[in-house]
Order: sequence, then C-alpha cells, then structure tokens
Amino acid sequence: MNDNFNLDTLPITDEIKVNFNRIIGLLGEDANREGLLKTPLRAAKAMKFLTEGYEKDPKQILQSAMFSEDYNEMVIVKDIELYSLCEHHMLPFFGKAHIAYIPNGKIVGLSKIPRVVDVFSRRLQVQERLTEQILDCINDTLQPRGVGVVIEASHMCMMMRGVQKQNSTTTTSGFRGAFKQTDTRNEFLKLITSKIN
Repeated sequence: MNDNFNLDTLPITDEIKVNFNRIIGLLGEDANREGLLKTPLRAAKAMKFLTEGYEKDPKQILQSAMFSEDYNEMVIVKDIELYSLCEHHMLPFFGKAHIAYIPNGKIVGLSKIPRVVDVFSRRLQVQERLTEQILDCINDTLQPRGVGVVIEASHMCMMMRGVQKQNSTTTTSGFRGAFKQTDTRNEFLKLITSKIN
C-alpha cells in the first residue's frame, strides 16, 4: 500500500477502511489473506453505522412529531433496546432504556422516543452521559411536566477484558421536574418492573 496518498481526498468510509487495514497488519495478521480481504471495508461500514448518531439531530426528530394534547398523565416507553460503543475501549455495551414523561400540552409520536435513544447510542459513549443526553433532549424539546430515564446495560469492556464479570449490569437513572417527587418516581420505577397482562 502506498502511504504517500492523501487520506483527505478519500470518502470517509474509505479513510476508515484504510486505517482498519493498517490495524489488522499491526496486530500481526496478514490483511491480504482471503478471509480478511473484505474485512477493512466491512469494519468501516459497521463503524459508520454504529456512530451514525453524530449526523442526526435528536431534537429535530422529536419536533417532527409533536402534537397538542390535553393528556397530562405519565407516558412510558419501556424496554427500548440500545446498542452503543464505550468510548474508553470502543467495545459494545447494550441493554434497555425505560423512558417516561408527563405531558404539558404536547405529546410526541411514540416511535420518536426510541429514535432519540438510537441517535445518542450511536455515538462513542459512557452510559452516564447517554442517560443525561436522552433526558435533557426530551426535557428541553417537549418541555413536559417531568421526565424520567432508566438505562440497564451490560458492558463488554467488563465482560471480555478487565475484571471479566459476565453477569454484571450497570443501571443509571435521571429525573427532571415531577419525577423528582418520590411518589411520581416510585410509580415510574414500579411500572417499568411490572408485567401488565
């Protein structure tokens, strides 16, 4: 490979591909063997997908489906699957987000809440910041009476390396407005752990 060409002239996926090719070689593998020939391109495409959240505006997603409505009780979307990359080791963490808000004259299309989770998840992250970003986005955009977010996740950086604890999970939470009140917060926490038949 010619190291003299200008990476700035390549499309972003090609730049990433070139660097994955170099990484494979630096790890001691032969990047030209049959099984690895297309790996740099596949890895580049995967990395672009896993970090596509940098190119999207989560507030715009919410604003695209906001409706005036008098409903003023708790709205919960729970068990939202999420997949992200830990910014410290670039290894995956994955789990579920549970999100509730109490409208204040505006509701949002229910599919938009998981989309907001996806936007922030598809960036290099730590779970604590991910929780706060989702919380603040919904709070600032909808301006509800309150918002609650709970995320439960397993981190491959703890499972595959380091302490190698396969059964550990991490829970983070954040609350704004009415969810700062113990009764409201407890109702939310009870509802996300219950099975309604």
